[in-house]
Amino acid sequence: MSDLPAGWRLRRPTLDDAPAILAMVHASDIAAVGEPDFTLDEVREELTGPHTDMSRDSWLALDPAGAIAGWAYPRNPTGKNRDFAEVYVHPENGLPAQRPLLRLLMARMAERGAELGHHVYAVRAGAIPTEAAYIEALTDAGFVFLKQHARMQMPLAGVPHEAPAPPEGVVIRPVRAGDPDEMRRFHAVIEEAFRDSDHRALTYEAWREQIDAESGVRFAEWLVAEVDGVMAGVLQSGGSGGDEANDEGWVRSLAVLRAYRKRGLGEALLRRAFAEYAAAGRAKAGLGVDLANPTDAASLYFKVGMTALYRANVYETTLDLR
Repeated sequence: MSDLPAGWRLRRPTLDDAPAILAMVHASDIAAVGEPDFTLDEVREELTGPHTDMSRDSWLALDPAGAIAGWAYPRNPTGKNRDFAEVYVHPENGLPAQRPLLRLLMARMAERGAELGHHVYAVRAGAIPTEAAYIEALTDAGFVFLKQHARMQMPLAGVPHEAPAPPEGVVIRPVRAGDPDEMRRFHAVIEEAFRDSDHRALTYEAWREQIDAESGVRFAEWLVAEVDGVMAGVLQSGGSGGDEANDEGWVRSLAVLRAYRKRGLGEALLRRAFAEYAAAGRAKAGLGVDLANPTDAASLYFKVGMTALYRANVYETTLDLR
């Protein structure tokens, strides 16, 4: 690639590269937020996710010594008209690859949008506020600031293995993962609850496909809140952003239907999840939250004792493919 320094080269990744990619990503994470925030399973999932072909969509930048110093890839699990651009570079020697990788990825984004049948294609990217060089690269590429996300976390030391009683009339229980009708309703609650947010909807089939492709799914940690026999809220646990030792319980989705909000269901689901994670020997609990969420979900997370490990800016640009 002509805009890479002399001696550098590009190639496509393979699954065999996953450990070396992870090492580079961990170095980037530590420089940006102070600790690793990615797992080996997540590297593999990003390389093989829905609507992702690593032989066309992803690149590695190799420094003159042949070490992986950068990685670029997209993420659009829904196939709808919004993608996410990820560019990681090693903090010590990867910066020369940052802009070339971003340019390659954005050119590919236009192709992806057209291939998926869209005339207008939104692309988002994230950056820690201190990543000045990357923010400048995104700005020069046409991205504008959209909002912030927060990575929340709390220690579980001292958290009882039995959760406090839920509010009167509320039952908190594990999902019946073997019941197809219940799983469809679980998914429907997530979609209904997030309809008034920036959530990207998934069909049940696409959602199930994602779950079935993941490793280590623990349905015992997927929770349901019932009110008078109605599934009014759910909590979906999943892989965390970065605990290779599996010492972090991760709240992937917490959803309460509009008609049942302000009754303590969200807090009851969280406290039950924390108790389950603590009983399983996890050291901490984590989740990500959109700080622009109209339900002000972050206030609940602060209330139950979580703190913001870091905040990340979200940027967006729109490609007109007509």
